[in-house]
Amino acid sequence: MASVAERRGQYPEIIREGIRDAWTGDVRVIDVRTDEALPAADAIAGIIVTGSSHSVTEQAPWMKRAGAFLRAVSEDGVPVLGLCFGHQLIADAFGGRVEKNPRGREIGTVVLELSEEAAADPLYRGCARAMKIQATHVDSVVALPKDARLFATTSLDPHAAYAIGERVRCVQLHPELDADIIRAYVEARRHLIDGEGLSTDALLANISEAPDAPKLLRNFVTHFARISARE
Repeated sequence: MASVAERRGQYPEIIREGIRDAWTGDVRVIDVRTDEALPAADAIAGIIVTGSSHSVTEQAPWMKRAGAFLRAVSEDGVPVLGLCFGHQLIADAFGGRVEKNPRGREIGTVVLELSEEAAADPLYRGCARAMKIQATHVDSVVALPKDARLFATTSLDPHAAYAIGERVRCVQLHPELDADIIRAYVEARRHLIDGEGLSTDALLANISEAPDAPKLLRNFVTHFARISARE
């Protein structure tokens, strides 16, 4: 959204703000919608796949290229964190299925219910088993990849977070977004939200900060990406 981007930056800037000083190495931003060359696995400490206004259901050629790349580098041991669209793109690349969420749009501040395994995972270190996090999505992973382990659910998404192997972690929600940003997203979608029979005003009243959520970003670079960087 233009207004949010002007005030707070695009996804990479917002994610970098959430990571803070947990990562002091180089950061490269790649727009996978372009023909920009993708780096070799041995040059990558970790990858964060951001949200997008695109839908994985489009099955665009650039999505297939990006998915194949993520699958290949993860097999070489590169840690990968997928957020929202990234969560869906990785699921698709590993054999899962993405569709419009049959339970409807999920937007605003939601509660992510962690499994016992997730609660013990380094990605969620320091987080409550029922943690607040910001959400905005219409599509969802309706079938997990065969080798994925379910990590968390929300009231509207039974596959809200999952893991594949030791170094791939995916979350349907947005740990990088704060209350200010998600409030702007909800306001901008008022006509869609109300048109779908939801209440924009009720969603706005429920928005709050999610103090545990940014820990996912910092935990990823501390406990996953840095493993690769040291090797």
